[in-house]
Amino acid sequence: MVNPKCKQCRQANEKLFLKGERCYSQKCAFVKRAYAPGIHGRTKAKSRGRVGSEYKQQLSEKQSLKRTFGVLERQFSKYFREASSEKGDTREILMRKLEARLDNVIFKLGFVKSRAAARQLISHGHILVNNRRVNIPSYNVKVGDVIGLKEKIKKSKLMEHLAVSLKKYEPPSWLALDREKIEGNVLRHPGAADFEDLSSTGLIVEFYSR
Repeated sequence: MVNPKCKQCRQANEKLFLKGERCYSQKCAFVKRAYAPGIHGRTKAKSRGRVGSEYKQQLSEKQSLKRTFGVLERQFSKYFREASSEKGDTREILMRKLEARLDNVIFKLGFVKSRAAARQLISHGHILVNNRRVNIPSYNVKVGDVIGLKEKIKKSKLMEHLAVSLKKYEPPSWLALDREKIEGNVLRHPGAADFEDLSSTGLIVEFYSR
């Protein structure tokens, strides 16, 4: 049985990296079956090269970004409303709000292999922000915040290989990683230079502006 997370990648026609290490291996369902799930998946794959309607492209980008960050529609719409009400590039502000989620920061610091795993750690009370326990995955980190793990989880079997994997890991430039203490620091807000391509996010802005 294919995991629903793998189906989401196949439906979006791109890797969303929702399954951690599996996404980087040949076991990845998207590598094995690069077409949409369901009995008509192969038929849909043949037409993927065709450009759909503007609405379809916009909706697809929105759904893809939601899946990537593990955000539901209501919360995603809230992020967009907040971003559009602030001064500046709505695309950049929206991405900054998503990147500043605690579950994303835990993932970007290399503590876990997926955002889903980060959400589980946070929900179980294993994450500290400025030495205080935070159990809300959507918690918005701020510049200067120090993010770490509780000592109990550091010594658990779940994290036994973490110190080794962090030696080779480089976080994004807006985060600093202390590999010995296994904690991170938010140096600054991520900006346009930290995002690969904002043109796809522009489609999302167009979707909500209809």
